[in-house]
Amino acid sequence: MKTDTPKAIRLKSYRPPAYLVDRVQLDIALDPSRTRVRSRLVVRANPALDGAPGPLVLDGESLELVSVALDGRQLATRAYTLTPQALTIAAPPKGQFTLDIETIVDPESNKALQGLYRSRGVYTTQCEAQGFRRITYFPDRPDVLAVYRVRLEADTSEAPVLLSNGNLVERGTLERGRRHYAVWHDPFPKPCYLFALVGGDLSSIASTFTTRSGRKVDLAIYVEHGCETRAGWAMDALKRAMAWDERVFGREYDLGVFNIVAVSDFNMGAMENKGLNIFNDRLILASPETATDAIFEAIESVIAHEYFHNWTGNRITCRDWFQLCLKEGLTVFRDQEFSGDERSRTVQRISDVRQLKAVQFAEDAGPLAHPVRPESYIEINNFYTATVYEKGAELVRMIKTILGEDAFRAGMDLYFSRHDGQAATVEDFLQAFEDASGRDLSQFMLWYRQAGTPSLVCSLRYDKASKTAALEVEQSLRPLHGRAQPKPMHIPLRLGLVAADGSDVPLVMEDGTRLADGVVHVTKRKQHFRFTDVDARPVPSLLRGFSAPVNLTLAMDEKDLAFLMANDRDLFNRWQAAHTYASRTIREIVAALGRGKRVARGLAYARGLATIVRDETLEPAYRAEVLKLPSEADIAREIAKDVDPGLIHRAHRQLARLVAATLGGDLEALYEEMRARGRFSPAPAAAGRRALCNAALSLLLVRGTPADIARAWRHFATAGNMTDEAHALILLAQTAGPERERALKRFHDRWQGDHVVIDIWFAAQAQSPQPTTVETVERLLAHPLFSLTSPNKVRALLGTLALHNPVQFNRPDGGGYALVADQVLAIDRFNPQIAARLLASFRSWRALEAERRRLAGQALTRIARGPDLSRDVVEIVTKMLEE
Repeated sequence: MKTDTPKAIRLKSYRPPAYLVDRVQLDIALDPSRTRVRSRLVVRANPALDGAPGPLVLDGESLELVSVALDGRQLATRAYTLTPQALTIAAPPKGQFTLDIETIVDPESNKALQGLYRSRGVYTTQCEAQGFRRITYFPDRPDVLAVYRVRLEADTSEAPVLLSNGNLVERGTLERGRRHYAVWHDPFPKPCYLFALVGGDLSSIASTFTTRSGRKVDLAIYVEHGCETRAGWAMDALKRAMAWDERVFGREYDLGVFNIVAVSDFNMGAMENKGLNIFNDRLILASPETATDAIFEAIESVIAHEYFHNWTGNRITCRDWFQLCLKEGLTVFRDQEFSGDERSRTVQRISDVRQLKAVQFAEDAGPLAHPVRPESYIEINNFYTATVYEKGAELVRMIKTILGEDAFRAGMDLYFSRHDGQAATVEDFLQAFEDASGRDLSQFMLWYRQAGTPSLVCSLRYDKASKTAALEVEQSLRPLHGRAQPKPMHIPLRLGLVAADGSDVPLVMEDGTRLADGVVHVTKRKQHFRFTDVDARPVPSLLRGFSAPVNLTLAMDEKDLAFLMANDRDLFNRWQAAHTYASRTIREIVAALGRGKRVARGLAYARGLATIVRDETLEPAYRAEVLKLPSEADIAREIAKDVDPGLIHRAHRQLARLVAATLGGDLEALYEEMRARGRFSPAPAAAGRRALCNAALSLLLVRGTPADIARAWRHFATAGNMTDEAHALILLAQTAGPERERALKRFHDRWQGDHVVIDIWFAAQAQSPQPTTVETVERLLAHPLFSLTSPNKVRALLGTLALHNPVQFNRPDGGGYALVADQVLAIDRFNPQIAARLLASFRSWRALEAERRRLAGQALTRIARGPDLSRDVVEIVTKMLEE
């Protein structure tokens, strides 16, 4: 391994900026290879600092410096120091001064997609986290807030659209119309990571929104020509999000315009730049023929997320990158609440918890574990993680559970009023809730400081003579390597005691307190809670609504699980009971297969499913969720040690076949009843019917009969929407018959001209459990429609193999590891951010059985020994290989 690991940046080393920038004027003349950037910075020493501020250090990377002027005087080269990372002026003037800097940047060659770059001929930017330093020299940190005025100039034919943050204040033509310019002014101080510009030949759709105070906001979504009809859903979602934020959080939009631009090459999903959101086009473009229901839902969610950042991220930003959860976790919570109100709250919660457990729990259990607020980092791009985002959202949700809805809203209102226009910290956030509610949240702060997923081991003892039920709870948290034993945390545990008739027993504590919200507060390592007036032994329903991100252990027999599946009035826990029952069954089959035996397990579980499937009082989307077995990755995470993905795959298929055989008639009837008929609608009810239809189709195909394969082919060939077409394609790609090749060819021939839709074709093949999938993926790397420099293509092909196909990524001969390692090294040469994210697919390698563990370790060691590795990859691979 390399021994020159870059130095870590630490939270405890934070110091306020030595200099502040009050105003920024940018004059940018766009050119494919030589874009000229002239910046004028109005700078002053930070008055909050004691003593002399010292030298002025401006960050900069991949820049060609043309000139530097201080208060109008050109500086000689001896008056400053220039390195590949910074421009330093040793002795700037006292008081306020003006700094003029001219640089040249090359957007066309920027394949890292950070700073200013070109995507399919469109100039665009990505400045979060540290991309602004690739545009001009600047103190590139989030606690330096300035007001921006931006003049953009470009060739009129190449870039007729010129956009930046804020409001358009001037535009005009130059050189007899051959060139033109636009001036944008953002009146709200912002950190440089929120700066954005777009220049290109784009089309748009437009609308307006009237705020609750009566101001009209002009809305526009810019897309490639010919895609205008696919932007309507995004516009609809934006207007609904704006209205929801006013209604639920009291947040009104503050500029006269709100623009969104869809670009093809983007490292992230989207970016919340003030007044100018830039989106990956796969999260904007949607029509019934080209987008699945999952994409429609994702667009709705991400549009809302980026809009909500206007207040939780933009108006109030984070003081430093260690506080990233302050904007991201909070905004994920807000977008989840929005989706819950727009769709089914229960189904949304199930979806959120599935994602949390699949990605964040796995992160917590492996070498990449870190607190929600990290203590150190080498490359900040590596901390845009599920822990910061999804677990960060769970922490906000727990605050709401602990305080109650009214106090939570009061705390949010106080946070907004107190810190508007500031760069805040997690402590500032919690202080607002303490001041608004009078509650002490100092123990809750441990959730932000301690890494890992807490475990709750629970038991319920019923005493018939006293008619009491005693719940005993013990919490624990495994310390990270070299760390002290974590302290007990404040865990809100929502529960119910379910009587034999399915009703909830009133929760009356022995001191007479009634738990109206069903929440007990676990704050010690061991606690017990005694409930009185319980006439008969109840079945415990714990962690209702997943009230805390913990691993719950509760001894329950199959009879109790089946009872909760059929009777729990908390629909989330009814689903959880089914999920737990299925997971337990698959793990039992895995254990038997590991001993060389076959066991007939799962019949009782399948019969329990039948009760839910037949219950027409339950919405179709919910029944579809219950029909989905736990993923193979879920099972691997629960086994946790000496994992054999091949055995898990076999066990998973065995239970799926049993369910399909047992419920065959019900599934066939459901499939026919729920099949799409009539005009497509993305509305939740219609999407739920398609989800249930496709869930039934998936199970039926597991039987593998000619009739089942023929049904899947007909579903594909006659599909009237992309949801059904893509689902059937993915199912057929998992088979080995002629229908597979027919479907793949037909889909390719139909959609090869659409760079967004064709990603489904790549992903379907990478997701297949067929034994030749690794070779198929390797062959597709050379396909003319694939590009290693396109993040979407990398995610669709390599990301799907590495993250969503555990049986083939973990192939016994190590072929999956070797292929992904090769591509990590190749991508790292030009886009370290994407390389590091692909590398994270190895996060659970130490949990594998010995031979796979050896092969994965070899692949990681080979990456670690690669030449000229980026900080992004060095940080991840170093953590992976640490004992």
